[in-house]
Amino acid sequence: MTAALASAVLDVAAWRERRRAHEERVDVWLTPHLARRRRGERHPVADFLFTYYSHRPAQLRRWHPGAGVELRDADPAEFGRDYRATTAGVTLDTEAVRERRAESIAWIRSLLAATAGRPAHFGCFGMHEWAMVYRQTREELRHNAWPLRLDPERTAAVVEERGVRCSHFDAFRFFTPPARPLNLLTPTRETQHANEQPGCLHANMDLYKWAYKVSPLVPSELVADCFELARDIRTLDMRASPYDLAALGHPPVRVETAEGRAEYAVAQRGFADRADVLRDRLLAAVPA
Repeated sequence: MTAALASAVLDVAAWRERRRAHEERVDVWLTPHLARRRRGERHPVADFLFTYYSHRPAQLRRWHPGAGVELRDADPAEFGRDYRATTAGVTLDTEAVRERRAESIAWIRSLLAATAGRPAHFGCFGMHEWAMVYRQTREELRHNAWPLRLDPERTAAVVEERGVRCSHFDAFRFFTPPARPLNLLTPTRETQHANEQPGCLHANMDLYKWAYKVSPLVPSELVADCFELARDIRTLDMRASPYDLAALGHPPVRVETAEGRAEYAVAQRGFADRADVLRDRLLAAVPA
């Protein structure tokens, strides 16, 4: 990358303010998580994004301006190996980053484009979480510190009555063995590009993963926006799950009822609308 490719210049006050605002924003999420971790406590909702995804808290907190931005009077050592000095400060070496991670970036971009080009479906009603506990014993439950809202037989009956319509491989792979044949699809990693659709809660939660995977080509504010969406989706995901998390301040969305399914569908559509905007921003930030 040459200095001529930089399309924006931030003076010291501007980029330091953006960095400060980003750190302050994410600290609201990081501080309670890190405090729980020090105490050895687990939170089935709030900790998920830090345990399931590989992006560490310190990486989420670290600010990057994105491609094509020059930071005046900045030190390359302060921003890492992906940055190089300019006559006035530093800028991201975009060409070097893209060359080093070309295969990964192309895979992510094609998945985002394929998902964006597919119609959204809203008929799953969160049954993927129910399929993850289907016919399990209390000891086998992933979050067995928390009770199920229904007894095991009624929980299984809901899955059998409603059926499962999950298109997301990384949700499907956590289904219990007896639940997998109940799913309408058999998603695999190889069919991920053909299956993911923009109404899926987990596909939209994964925008956070794809954002940090292409960082620092995208600004950290976009990564944080995707994290915030994923955090909100995770809350709905667990409220609609078979677990009773009311004691954590998460009243259930009772998807085993018609009223609960209607509530879920409205929220799911709202998340899909937010995800559409973020997916477009990611595609625009990482051009082909």
